[in-house]
Amino acid sequence: MDLEKTLKDGLKKIKLSEPTISTVLGGLVIIIVGVLIFNYFKGNQAELAQETPIEEFEELDWATPEEQAILEAIPETYQVKENESLWKISEKFYQSGYNWSDIAKENNLSNPNLLAVGQELKLPKVALRKPVEEIAQAEPVLGETETSISGDSYVVQKGDSLWKIAIRTYADGYKWTEIAKTNNLAYPDFLEVGQELKLPR
Repeated sequence: MDLEKTLKDGLKKIKLSEPTISTVLGGLVIIIVGVLIFNYFKGNQAELAQETPIEEFEELDWATPEEQAILEAIPETYQVKENESLWKISEKFYQSGYNWSDIAKENNLSNPNLLAVGQELKLPKVALRKPVEEIAQAEPVLGETETSISGDSYVVQKGDSLWKIAIRTYADGYKWTEIAKTNNLAYPDFLEVGQELKLPR
């Protein structure tokens, strides 16, 4: 009671009428309630954003259902095992060794041939690369300027691929795998000009 009387006396001293006081107090209540409601909804939206998982493959609308299934099964990261190369890791997850270059790019590997056991690699969700023979099926068997290779070795020239070399050597592009195996090529689609290859006979 004393507090109420003191408050009224104080307000009378500053010469404010009851309607003015009610209006000021009502305005303060509305502002406070508005701030509380704003903060409540802002906090809920932040929580919702954290709880709602982003569709991991929504950007993969270009993938076929088979590719989609392969890509969904690929983990975000992978630890290198003993005797593994990017080619083997790519075959393991992408069903095509030719995605090794995407793994190298994703991990900024300056030398893709050097992998350490236990090294953690990020595996990107990218288009599955086709094997050489599927891309090269439309190529002619031998062009007018190309000659067959008869020796048991060959020095790589500009524009060469294992597919082309296999055609010139065996008249069968699919034998590129034998050349890759004989020469222990970790990355068969990467040949250097001047590189000497052994040709199994």
